[in-house]
Amino acid sequence: MKKNIITTIALSLVISFASAQKVKESEVPAAVKEAFTKKYAGAKVEKWEKEDGNFEAEFDQGKNEMSAVYNPSGTFVQEEVEIKTSALPAAVTEYCNKNFAGWKVEEATKITAADGKISYETEIGKGKEDFDALFDDKGNFLKKTTEAKDDDDDKK
Repeated sequence: MKKNIITTIALSLVISFASAQKVKESEVPAAVKEAFTKKYAGAKVEKWEKEDGNFEAEFDQGKNEMSAVYNPSGTFVQEEVEIKTSALPAAVTEYCNKNFAGWKVEEATKITAADGKISYETEIGKGKEDFDALFDDKGNFLKKTTEAKDDDDDKK
């Protein structure tokens, strides 16, 4: 049962990532902006996106590239922190090496949901092709997705 709940949450996150649309700050509800400012005092939002009805703020905090997702009423949904690929759980690295041989883990993100549940997302690429793979907190593979790169991804 617990695994089904984690899988459902993870799949919801993946689906929401794939449907993100850029929005102007003026289109972000005041409750969302207030909640973000309270939780991340001093952080400057670089880009707002709307995904599956929620609002995602992309920002830097210290040396970390991050994003935070809020529902329209300002309730915190999840936080994403880009991490070094070497910081992934060993099970994630082992899975990628075995199942995606010839591909490279290019980026890694630690996702912390509002309830404290952790998951990991990896961007895996070879040449101009890439995809995302999602793992639970123990490093178990959950889902592989293909996501169109936006202009910002091409500049990295």
